[in-house]
Amino acid sequence: MKHTLIAIGFALFLCVPSWAADRIRIGYSSISGSYLGLWVARDAGLFAREGLDDQMILIPSGSQLAQVVIAGEVDIAALNGSSAMAAALQGADLKVVGNTTNRLIFSIYVRPEIKTIEALKGKKIGVTRFGSATDIAARYALRKHNLDPQKDVNILQMGAMSSIMGGLQGGSIDAGLVSPPTLFAVEKFGFKELVNVTDMDIAFPNPSLVVQGDIMKKKPDLVDKFLRAYARAIHRARTDREMTFRSIAKYTKIADSFVLQKAYDLYVGKVLEKAPYINMAGMRNALDDLAKTVPAAKDAKPEQFIDMGYLDRLEKSGLLKEL
Repeated sequence: MKHTLIAIGFALFLCVPSWAADRIRIGYSSISGSYLGLWVARDAGLFAREGLDDQMILIPSGSQLAQVVIAGEVDIAALNGSSAMAAALQGADLKVVGNTTNRLIFSIYVRPEIKTIEALKGKKIGVTRFGSATDIAARYALRKHNLDPQKDVNILQMGAMSSIMGGLQGGSIDAGLVSPPTLFAVEKFGFKELVNVTDMDIAFPNPSLVVQGDIMKKKPDLVDKFLRAYARAIHRARTDREMTFRSIAKYTKIADSFVLQKAYDLYVGKVLEKAPYINMAGMRNALDDLAKTVPAAKDAKPEQFIDMGYLDRLEKSGLLKEL
């Protein structure tokens, strides 16, 4: 009997893999092409290739996702850099380790009867949540056109990008901030682009890849593996169009090939960084915008919110040159 138990135990031992994948919880804050690298990394098995057992979690608000990171409920989060810096200014131990996109990629779409930016006075404009990238983009665009976002319009929180589209269709809002591929779907429903924020070429961390300090201390390898998988995913997106189309369709629930093509051409062709590089001018813009409502941001410097060590190691690993 003793020998039988030993034999069974040895057989079970042989069935256990010689390595165990590291569990990683990845949060992202919007259904937008800016998160395409995360989707492709998961769908193409690139996180698994780095020995990561990944779980993707959508929390459709940058400010809410920042709180989830602080609580330790996700390991790495992709959210607008402004929300991350706002949390850090309030004492949270968070660092930006990379940016997937360094521009605001949005447009203001309106009901067809609204012909000019001045006609937005007194109208309702939908954003996802206050402090989100949609909210920041709306206020940038309005100020650029001499409208006061506090007085001249009513900015409403809709909760999610899909809810902004629904609000336009249902008439609860007159205008909304949308990003591709939702933007292209909204256009097909007959709504008109009034302001193209993307063309304003505003440098901005949207989104940033954010990690809590405790994770960086205890699991630095986790972050390194994540960034390697992400870099491979961007390369895969550039070289495997059909697979990338499938990922975009899966997460956005959009099957229209025309919309998928336009989203792919914009993000893969023009917007997404080839590696998660950080644009310091964009970080500075985010701080300047925060300073309008958060006094502590006035004396802050972008460098205090960033840990460049992970990007440096990614560069030195030779992976980027290989890709």
